[in-house]
Amino acid sequence: MLINKLKKFRILLASKSARRQQLLTGAGIEYILINDREVDEKIPDKLNKFEIPVYLSEKKSSAYSDLLKDDNTILITADTIVWMNGSVIGKPRNAAEATSILNALSGNFHEVITGVTIRSINKIKSFHSCSEVYFSTLKEEEIKYYIKHFKPYDKAGSYGIQEWIGYIGIERIKGSFYNVMGLPVHLLYRELEDFITS
Repeated sequence: MLINKLKKFRILLASKSARRQQLLTGAGIEYILINDREVDEKIPDKLNKFEIPVYLSEKKSSAYSDLLKDDNTILITADTIVWMNGSVIGKPRNAAEATSILNALSGNFHEVITGVTIRSINKIKSFHSCSEVYFSTLKEEEIKYYIKHFKPYDKAGSYGIQEWIGYIGIERIKGSFYNVMGLPVHLLYRELEDFITS
């Protein structure tokens, strides 16, 4: 099993996301958390929706690449975007922005795309996963309740699928649920297996 093979490796997860930490732990992968560096998340023009999170994931990976001192250390980074109507929907800075974003998502579908990068001292592999999320029409009081009680200011698209609004507002998903949370663990598991054996 992969989780046994990985025991001889030092796995570094560079992430400030509690969801990614939870998902990697849930997959049975032991890791060391590192998140003490700020990474500029500006993106070049003309990247398509799949290239954007991969670019940001690789940028995060580069910021920690100096920690890769031997063949037995593997670094994992990721970035998730919400894409709707041809543009990225970022993290809200305040309640007004969160309200505006959730009103836009209400009754519509959007895409959640996560880019993941696996890096060792000798090689690097990046990939992405895309999920379509369909929101039912949300009432104004439901949006206000969610923002007041869950304060989704650290979340792309102003929501966490694993929180209250996901239970009552998400009609259906096409693709990986865990990708919407922030890490396509099914894909990462397979890619890690290929990474350490190739």
